Amino acid sequence: MKLYKSDKVRFIAGVIIIFIIYSSYYIFIAEHRDTAELSRKVRHFISFLFTIAVYFVGTFHLGKLRITWMSKIWHMVHVGGLCIIAIIGLVDWFFIEGKPIVAMSRFARTIQELLISPLLYLGMGLINRTLNKTH
Repeated sequence: MKLYKSDKVRFIAGVIIIFIIYSSYYIFIAEHRDTAELSRKVRHFISFLFTIAVYFVGTFHLGKLRITWMSKIWHMVHVGGLCIIAIIGLVDWFFIEGKPIVAMSRFARTIQELLISPLLYLGMGLINRTLNKTH
């Protein structure tokens, strides 16, 4: 039994789930006033978990694409971005005492924003749709 009746329903379900994860992250973690009371390590770990969740949702829902190089791009962007923010997080955890380096933190947040945002997923879906159209 198929979980989704069509690829369109599968794609829309992925968009909705990623949007819920994205919104939850910003409402309950990034913009919540009590989050500042958490240690940097805990905030890093929570952000990393949300980013991994988006990666797995996208992998599952984009897994049926007919154009296989697009799913490879999805994997390369996410795995590369996750490695970069993991390295930055580990440097912050083990080598930086006191206040974090602002430029490094902004860079990591920018990469994390790209990875967690539904825009990358939507872009992949739109490119797939465009390339699959028969004229």
